Amino acid sequence: MECIGAIVPAAGSGRRMGGRDKLFLSLGGRPLIAWCIDALERCDLVAEVVVALTEAGFERMVRLCEARGWRKTRMCLGGARRQDSVAAALGALGDVDWVLVHDGDRPFLTERLISDGFGAARDTGAAVAAVPSKDTIKVVDAVGLVACTLERDALRAVQTPQVFRAGLLRRAYERSEGSVTDDATLVERLGVRVRLYDGSYDNLKVTTPDDLTAARAIARRWKRMV
Repeated sequence: MECIGAIVPAAGSGRRMGGRDKLFLSLGGRPLIAWCIDALERCDLVAEVVVALTEAGFERMVRLCEARGWRKTRMCLGGARRQDSVAAALGALGDVDWVLVHDGDRPFLTERLISDGFGAARDTGAAVAAVPSKDTIKVVDAVGLVACTLERDALRAVQTPQVFRAGLLRRAYERSEGSVTDDATLVERLGVRVRLYDGSYDNLKVTTPDDLTAARAIARRWKRMV
């Protein structure tokens, strides 16, 4: 049976949340980061979870792990950039066949998003959750003038989970240069075609106070559905 490990980068500064550590803010009665870790802990496909944290968040996460009785989850120190945190977690991850990367500030991870990601990744070794863009996207020049308008039907907003064969992701990180905003970009630079699969508009990234307000509305709706 193939072994699957999950990485949760969670070492952000919280600058756009006013300096607050958003991962430990309350969301529907539990810390925001607990939502995605709970989902990974419940999922039979996932064998282990490594969370990359700041020094300040590390001890809080140790206490949270004990309080919630998580058995798969371990912690490591992250880095200044998201990709530094993923690289650190890759080094802490055991000998696995597949790696799932999911942002710690995307609370609404589901079993469907996890399983569909693994199914899609079997084609090329790499798959990313994404949703169609709701907005028209314009490219601007250095002074804010429109350079061109992109065809919306061809655009996708990329999310996590992002799922990769472990060897492929490790190779991508060994050859990484510059800063990137997602792991798939590094894999694409190897010439690998990345498969997109259906994400969810609920699967939002909590970056600003407005995002947190939206997340709390989603959490209330999810609770009514249970």
